[in-house]
Amino acid sequence: MTSRPELQAPPEIFYNDDEARKYTSSSRIIDIQAKLSERAVELLALPNDDVPRLLLDIGCGSGLSGETLSENGHQWIGLDISQSMLDVALEREVEGDLVLGDMGQGLGLRPGVIDGAISISAVQWLCNADKSSHEPRIRLKAFFGSLYRCLGRGARAVLQVYPENLAQRELILGFAMRAGFSGGIVVDFPHSTKRRKEYLVLTCGPPSSAAPRGKGEDGESCSDEDSSGDEDNQSVCISDRHRPRKKQRLNKKMKGREWVLKKKEQMRRKGNAVPADTKYTARKRKARF
Repeated sequence: MTSRPELQAPPEIFYNDDEARKYTSSSRIIDIQAKLSERAVELLALPNDDVPRLLLDIGCGSGLSGETLSENGHQWIGLDISQSMLDVALEREVEGDLVLGDMGQGLGLRPGVIDGAISISAVQWLCNADKSSHEPRIRLKAFFGSLYRCLGRGARAVLQVYPENLAQRELILGFAMRAGFSGGIVVDFPHSTKRRKEYLVLTCGPPSSAAPRGKGEDGESCSDEDSSGDEDNQSVCISDRHRPRKKQRLNKKMKGREWVLKKKEQMRRKGNAVPADTKYTARKRKARF
């Protein structure tokens, strides 16, 4: 079994010239990227008014997912950390604008200019410390914070991810919620090992519509009964990012004079210097002077 790419090398090193060309020339990869991108555009739920939107493709690579955005009539900006991948995109003459950058350092875009964002198989790379200066929590915070700022009010971001485990999934989702997003994870084909796909569907601000559902084996939306069962296979939907307040401890027992004298005696036995007992020891003070 091949190791996960993000565990082998940093993305700018793993996707070198040879890997970038091999990746882009694979008919299997092209087909998978097209299907994932089409599903991401579907989950964006853009208005069906034939007005082109300005979209952001995070981890655009050689522009395979960007081609889907162009086919749907939208303009797009692609961001990627691999110069080799962007060189292949330029050779292929993709229609989007390309930016060389590290999403873990923030996106660097003006606030509110993006109508929607997609990302295919990229965000999980932020969970790995490829350099001594890399801290996954700091990089996730920078990424989601800048993504939230550059999106317009009510705009969506659909991030297709391959989390390594449940802890990594919760880490990514947690920082998305802290940045201000509402939304959650949509799982397609939850009961299939090979076809299972996870999409982090985020809305900038409160959700404007009902949360989307994952697809089942028949290609239709899963019902609540279909997604019940194995906890790891359930779709996760979080619309409120605020944490519940801690419950206040009720009926707190006050520590009186007897408790204080007992503690002072224990300290004396240990040889510690303890003030002498007086009538003022452990006295109850007034609420105000």
